[in-house]
Amino acid sequence: MKVLVTGGVRSGKSFHAESMLLAEPVVTYVAPGPEADVDLDPEWAARVAAHRARRPAHWTTVETTDLAMALRESEGAVLVDCLGTWLTAVIDELDGWDAVREDWEPVLLERLADILAAISEHQGTFVAVTNEVGMSVVPEYRSGRVFRDLLGTVNQRVAEECEDVLLVIAGRALRL
Repeated sequence: MKVLVTGGVRSGKSFHAESMLLAEPVVTYVAPGPEADVDLDPEWAARVAAHRARRPAHWTTVETTDLAMALRESEGAVLVDCLGTWLTAVIDELDGWDAVREDWEPVLLERLADILAAISEHQGTFVAVTNEVGMSVVPEYRSGRVFRDLLGTVNQRVAEECEDVLLVIAGRALRL
């Protein structure tokens, strides 16, 4: 089973994704964002702490932006939470926020292609959480528009590798 879980901020998508894997004996939770840097923002720290507290003790956590490697090295089920933090981290790493998009986007798309191949190859359950950014206003700043556009691309391509896509609104999942 391969599932993409999308929804707005605080919609319940992470909780829903986690609940899908509670019966799995082996789960690797891949945190592709700044989990180690939670002391920079108290609100972010509280959210990360709540996520950690919900996870069963037998789940393994891997903090990395190399999602393809994490998938290839994981046994059993894999939960990636979330693709939006992965994208932010990679754009940061590539110094893409203020640079010419054509200079760094090919590297990002190569990494995405590697992730898609790893999803396809993965024999266990795969669940990815992402933010739905296509239902809001057009961001005022270039960085917001770049993020929205690229996350839309990431979401579409990951969805192509999944059997199911779920939209979570107000804690309820709708199968798309």
